[in-house]
Amino acid sequence: QVQLVESGGGLVQAGGSLRLSCAASVSGTLFSINHMAWYRQTPGKQRDLVAGISRGGNTNYEDSVKGRFTISRDSAKNTVYLQMNSLKPEDTAVYYCKAVVSKLGRYDGDYWGQGTQVTVSS
Repeated sequence: QVQLVESGGGLVQAGGSLRLSCAASVSGTLFSINHMAWYRQTPGKQRDLVAGISRGGNTNYEDSVKGRFTISRDSAKNTVYLQMNSLKPEDTAVYYCKAVVSKLGRYDGDYWGQGTQVTVSS
């Protein structure tokens, strides 16, 4: 099985920075982690993609965070990061980490972390 644990959320003033981390623990050698991503969700709204990164390091970003957020990963540690700079009040949300996992080379499922709150004050 795969478990994701996020950390790094908190309260920050507008213009400040935060770095989120998501560490995936993998049981055994049957599972491998492919694409990883960060999503965010505010009350009453759907969970939206913020940034994603492939196993090979290709990245994509939601338009509103381009130039401010940077996603990266350490595949040896099964960890993905989200560096968030120039934060705005509208970035306030619960941020979730997602990992696309394969088992013996076949798609096994999408695994989610528990979420970490990011609050940006004006």
